[in-house]
Amino acid sequence: METIRNRLIAIHRCRGITRHTIRHFFKYDPTLEKVYKLSPKELSQQFLLPQKNAQLFYYDLHHSSLKKQLQQDKSTYKIITIIDEAYPNVLKRISDAPLVLYAYGHLSLLQHHPKLSVIGTRKPSSQAWKKTYQLVKPLIKSDWLLVSGMARGIDSYAHLIALNNHGKTIAVLGGGFHHIYPKENIKLFHQIGKSGLVLSEYPPHMRPARHHFPERNRIISGLSPGTLVVEATERSGTLITVDQALEQGRDVYAVPDSPLVSQSKGCLQLIQDGAKLVIQAEDILEDWDQIQQNLF
Repeated sequence: METIRNRLIAIHRCRGITRHTIRHFFKYDPTLEKVYKLSPKELSQQFLLPQKNAQLFYYDLHHSSLKKQLQQDKSTYKIITIIDEAYPNVLKRISDAPLVLYAYGHLSLLQHHPKLSVIGTRKPSSQAWKKTYQLVKPLIKSDWLLVSGMARGIDSYAHLIALNNHGKTIAVLGGGFHHIYPKENIKLFHQIGKSGLVLSEYPPHMRPARHHFPERNRIISGLSPGTLVVEATERSGTLITVDQALEQGRDVYAVPDSPLVSQSKGCLQLIQDGAKLVIQAEDILEDWDQIQQNLF
């Protein structure tokens, strides 16, 4: 098992392939050993890869720098794979579950229940901090763990409120640990790593890219049975996470506000579409028993 997981971690870091390709590798050979023995031409033919991609993947897989870089990362961070016992079952059940996760902090938090994903706009209103605080502090005091994406705005608020109240929190990033985005959250990154947990699907050396953030959103929603949207504009990226939460069969909660506040319009639309209206923590707490039965 250890050999297979090491192969998976190495393959996952290579260029030229996708998670979908790696799943095909597993079907071709559950040990992943045969993949190492294929030439670029064979890789291209067997897995329908463009020749350029096959050559790039082959180069990375067999280059000594990959092994060296991987050893450095293993000595600094924890790495879990989808075949590890530490991998959370609730995440394993989602479509396109992450195959490899890099972790900084306390892995035991992955098994903690209950969890709630808290998300929202990067440009919050002047009332957003108070709204977030009022809703999540009672949950924190009841030993709920908050999951978010360490972005500006609501995400950062959720993490900070958890940390400031001796609560538990998990941040899921859209890039590697050596390239924290936004840069002003480098301090927050280390604070969460010290008492909470930071996760990334991307190796530490990988810079964040625009498409990484929608990808990481499926992990934010997938880690918890419910997603709370504090504020969102009509075309907010937050709504991508909501769509993924719904696809995953998760509950969605939204906080109402005046329709004159632009940051409330996305939430009001969600409520019209069937999200549960939330004005106090008890609105979420009363759902928990039923959610727990369905998900766990």
